[in-house]
Amino acid sequence: MATLSAIIPSTVYVPPSFSYSQAVRMGDLIFVAGQVAEDAKGELVGKDDIRAQTVQVFENLRLVLEAAGSGLDLVGKVTVLTTSLAYRPVIHEVRSKVFGPTGHYPASTLAVITSLAKPEFLVEIDAVALVRQDCPH
Repeated sequence: MATLSAIIPSTVYVPPSFSYSQAVRMGDLIFVAGQVAEDAKGELVGKDDIRAQTVQVFENLRLVLEAAGSGLDLVGKVTVLTTSLAYRPVIHEVRSKVFGPTGHYPASTLAVITSLAKPEFLVEIDAVALVRQDCPH
């Protein structure tokens, strides 16, 4: 039976009302919680700037994946939540720059919603990825 292990890296912000894990490893899969545009201190990056926020979100995603023994090159699926369809081209551009060098683009779902956890968040992205083969269980 596969074991579950929580991944709580110190390189990303953990809210004080912490009631979730940044990622969970289940066997050879990593499930990463939705990442938002906060730096390691919990400060918003890119107020009203979808490009800056998307870059920060992917940086947080990278940090969590690496702490979990994975990486952007092993992402199989992302879910992108955004507060405006007008942000789609910028999100797509940043996502292409992030995943282009990996040699593949993950499956992706995009949803436009009325609000994220804080009104200043413009985008949130979660992911499912494989664990590196050389990463111990």
